[in-house]
Amino acid sequence: MLKDKYKLLGIVLGTALVSSAVTAGGLLTLIGANQQTFLDLARFVSLKNFISTQYVEPVEDKVLIEGALSGMVNALGDKHSTYLNAKRFEELKNHTDAAFGGIGVVMGYRENKVVILSVMEGTPSEAAGLLPEDEIYLVEGAPASELTFEEVAMKIRGEVGTQVTLTVRRYEDKAAGKYDDKEIRITRDLIHVKTAEGQMLEDGIGYLRIASFGSSTDKEFKEALAKLKSENMKGLIIDLRLNHGGLLTTCVEIAKEIVPKGPIVSIVYRDGSKEEFTSGLEKNDLPMVVLIDGDSASASEILAGALQDTGAATVVGVTSYGKGSVQSIRQLPGTNDGLKLTVAKYFTPSGRSIDGVGITPDVKEEGDKAEQLEKAIELLKEKIQSSSTRETP
Repeated sequence: MLKDKYKLLGIVLGTALVSSAVTAGGLLTLIGANQQTFLDLARFVSLKNFISTQYVEPVEDKVLIEGALSGMVNALGDKHSTYLNAKRFEELKNHTDAAFGGIGVVMGYRENKVVILSVMEGTPSEAAGLLPEDEIYLVEGAPASELTFEEVAMKIRGEVGTQVTLTVRRYEDKAAGKYDDKEIRITRDLIHVKTAEGQMLEDGIGYLRIASFGSSTDKEFKEALAKLKSENMKGLIIDLRLNHGGLLTTCVEIAKEIVPKGPIVSIVYRDGSKEEFTSGLEKNDLPMVVLIDGDSASASEILAGALQDTGAATVVGVTSYGKGSVQSIRQLPGTNDGLKLTVAKYFTPSGRSIDGVGITPDVKEEGDKAEQLEKAIELLKEKIQSSSTRETP
């Protein structure tokens, strides 16, 4: 009798195992997985369970899962692709807003280091004593050199009234390697940033600075451009220096105002499919010069590349950053987490891919910001004079 019970139990267990295997196999088939995927998932579960039960200190499953997801994306070796937990995903969604909780600094890369380029007046960064050329060495204890530029920015930004801890490295003698590291806690405040502003310079030369491509930048650009035109502007300097990019849609809307009729940028995906953005501007006789530097990236390179390829503007400065890839940002199903993944590359109107190469200026000017602007003014005056001569009957 006991033997029959064990036999029955064996049949039940065997049936359950077969049923589970069939169910798992059916599920894997449903999601398009194969046998290797099944084995990989088994490896993952086995490793996770072993760590959960045997690691010397207790560890939450959430920590292990987030670490695994982050590691999967990091394995791509693409600094522009990243896994975002719920907090970082929310920060990224708010990253393009013109008003945000921050400390009020403009940052850039110098020799693969995150350096403060300027400090905004009346902001927490000025009150804390931060200075241009200070290196942001640690952000909340994390080495800035191990983070992407966007990750550094997101860690510094946050809810108004909260604090962020920075370790700032200030060089006393850079050549001799003498520096002083100082840990500073700064309380975030609401930082208002106008991303596109214009002013009239000498001899009818308009100057329009685009700091980034946020959700309202195209509106600000159009208003500034219209105001300069109403003041009898004869030529325009567009300053894209220190502009790390932003929204592609905003960049395209601005390009439609100044790029001649035809392609602005083409996006090419993995399967070879192509998406092209074009301008319908019939005519633009306004002489233009564009300023770029090594911190001009992404959307700013798209605009500069379109103006350069179409001959609408002369590009002045030094070679730009070279970010020619497009990222898709999406929320992961059933979670508040997100993924920023490189899904395509973009090409300028002439078919150039500038990824890892950058935009080479028509006129190289390695001087400081004032010297670059002076060169741009000089070239624009020549273009205005040339245009005026052609129009004289």
